[in-house]
Amino acid sequence: MRYTVSMALASGVAHKLPADLRTVLEKDAAARRAWEDITPLARNEWICWVTSGKREDTRSIRIAKTISKLRAGMRRPCCWAGCPHR
Repeated sequence: MRYTVSMALASGVAHKLPADLRTVLEKDAAARRAWEDITPLARNEWICWVTSGKREDTRSIRIAKTISKLRAGMRRPCCWAGCPHR
């Protein structure tokens, strides 16, 4: 019998980690390591960027880009004004 341990992933400062982004991060070890290595403010920026998309397909695209960019070493979303909630 196999047991899986769900590693708790950190959230941002003003935003909690949404379930759809959490699911993808849990499946990608490199992105998950990068996620845990960035600051809470940086995590907040990624979460706000993903959740600020108004359409579901925009959100899906942003989640995929988040994973790709984290794997590439980016610590914050590029070319975005930043989270207005902090």
